Amino acid sequence: MAENPPRLKTAITANERLQNLKTTFETKYGESPLFYACAPGRVNLIGEHIDYCGYSVLPMAIERDILAAVSVNNSGTITLANTNPQYKDFTVSCSEDIAIDRENPKWHYYFLCGVKGIQEKFGIAQLSGMSCVVDGTIPPSSGLSSSSALVCCAGLVTVEANQKSLSKVELAEICAKSERYIGTEGGGMDQSISFLAEKGTAKLIEFQPLKATDIKLPDGAVFVISNCCVEMNKAASSHFNIRVVECRIATKMLAQARGLDSSRLLKLVQVQTELEASLEEMLALVDEVLHPEPYGREEICEKLGVTSEQFTSELLSANTQHVNHFKLHQRAKHVYGEAARVLRFKSVCDSEPAESVRLLGDLMNQSHASCRDLYDCSCPELDQLVNICLKSGAVGSRLTGAGWGGCAVSMVPGETVESFLRAVSEAYYLPDPRKAAMEKQSLFVSKPGGGAAIFLTE
Repeated sequence: MAENPPRLKTAITANERLQNLKTTFETKYGESPLFYACAPGRVNLIGEHIDYCGYSVLPMAIERDILAAVSVNNSGTITLANTNPQYKDFTVSCSEDIAIDRENPKWHYYFLCGVKGIQEKFGIAQLSGMSCVVDGTIPPSSGLSSSSALVCCAGLVTVEANQKSLSKVELAEICAKSERYIGTEGGGMDQSISFLAEKGTAKLIEFQPLKATDIKLPDGAVFVISNCCVEMNKAASSHFNIRVVECRIATKMLAQARGLDSSRLLKLVQVQTELEASLEEMLALVDEVLHPEPYGREEICEKLGVTSEQFTSELLSANTQHVNHFKLHQRAKHVYGEAARVLRFKSVCDSEPAESVRLLGDLMNQSHASCRDLYDCSCPELDQLVNICLKSGAVGSRLTGAGWGGCAVSMVPGETVESFLRAVSEAYYLPDPRKAAMEKQSLFVSKPGGGAAIFLTE
């Protein structure tokens, strides 16, 4: 794996999308772009909601991406435009402290997260002026990481425009941290695969230290992405951060029950590491220590020996202050179970048994059931879509991304892909005019794509 994101020479005439973006840029700014940058979206094959708990995940980059055309200037401003007219232009001064409005998560704030992360990394007092036009092919709010791809693309653009250099791993880590400016306490999977992806292979992404390992997917299996057409914006709701908080509290409750110093433990993986326990033993510990009924604030404070004020300031995030009940047993059970499924998925891919497609499909189905029943991050439309996919010939199907809307990913035998696409279209999209209008961008086959890159035109 190359250390830095690639800088690729490309003929503008060989790429219709680059040509169109160049024309849009020239019409907008009266000059040609200096360079282009792209960052892919991703589909997570298995390992949902466990990266922020410290556990490995198994995504692949998709061929849909965020692409930006950029010129560098001495204007003292960064000007952003988007090929999609619903996303308005925005200009910010290079000399001001870049402010991210968490209460109003508009598209340009995600771009500015990436800019701000690089600015802080290098302590750049005055950023280079830039004019940018952004074009995206990842459906927004679909669970395919359009927002993280935008943050990553912006980080890469800022590095290039300011003539700095960072490795893929450093860029992934900075962009993961800087996306938290918008208020989402993610774990780093999306940014990691966006930079570390390589064409033709999925990746096992491990954390602390960040590491990506090639995963060869079985021959004859095709991955199909289908959007349930319910949008979910992580930063605009508290669903995502509530789960992060519940896992944080569960970490401290499990640590406390085993006599560990819970004050320094924040992630469920840390309890397992401290106890030198297997994932199966952790699942047994969850059943032993945590009750299935929701916990109230008072009970948690009493168990952990903290005041109500400490609970609010140390354990809750800004957008979860209103929450009074926490499902600790269910969340921890999902995380440890899902972490085990990721390892089993990798093991099957590595050993390539004759029945590997069926085994991987079973793991995907178990993952969806856990997301639906223990993590409460599905929705009726996603459950309906997953059931239709399974009836239409998928061996395995599950929600992917944060959930509460967005996409399902299905593993389909290669010889039945065409009949699968027809059946899903007829059962889920065509009966509803709104979904039917979105079908072209909502139902598609995806192969493992490459990672973020800079394009220099010849």
